[in-house]
Amino acid sequence: MGTSLLGKAALVTGASKGIGRAIALGLAAQGAHVIAVARASDDLATLDDELGARGETWAEDASGDGFLERIATLSKLDILVNNLGTNRPKPLVEVSDDDLDVMLDLNLRSLYRITRASVPLMYEGAAIVNISSQMGHVGSPGRTVYCMTKHGVEGLTKALAVELAPQGIRVNSVAPTFIETPMTKPMLADPKFAEFVKNSIPLGKVGCVEDVAEAVIYLSSSASKMVTGHSLLVDGGWTAQ
Repeated sequence: MGTSLLGKAALVTGASKGIGRAIALGLAAQGAHVIAVARASDDLATLDDELGARGETWAEDASGDGFLERIATLSKLDILVNNLGTNRPKPLVEVSDDDLDVMLDLNLRSLYRITRASVPLMYEGAAIVNISSQMGHVGSPGRTVYCMTKHGVEGLTKALAVELAPQGIRVNSVAPTFIETPMTKPMLADPKFAEFVKNSIPLGKVGCVEDVAEAVIYLSSSASKMVTGHSLLVDGGWTAQ
């Protein structure tokens, strides 16, 4: 069994740039028809051009009700990639209620609602892949809310895997280490922080977006047909220590 996704319909949230963009393009390259979702932007427009006939873009706020209503118009869905998320790293005592609410909503609540809206369109052989983080397996200073939400994603992944198994729907997560993206660029621009990150990764380097996309392709394909409830760590060995 290979990783061909020919004829599959895939929905990817947070798709305009970074990891989500790489996932959308990677799934399309394997033959899936990709619906790439993000708020309207130049990045989303250029992604639409890159996808061409292999997919389409939806300019939607993926945390809003309008997006859920649009999902319901689809006839079927074979692959759901929940990539929506954000981070506001701060010490505990500096985290505002707004910081807390934004991260809880984007990283966990929206993922839950999108999945709930998508499952009725999924059948035996379908796959859900949640983009989690190595921080869903460990703790880290200045990332209390992020770690909390990503641990929640990992728990939800396991619970959904058990609940949806009788329907033949597999549910897994991909948990990356620090990946070079627009979101992490400001953090990694700090030489002290960049050194800390690289010293914490046994392979001695941060990941690239394609590393995550390839893991998603595997978990979306028949190559992983007996894999469910699993978190695939793409972390260069960070959590093995």
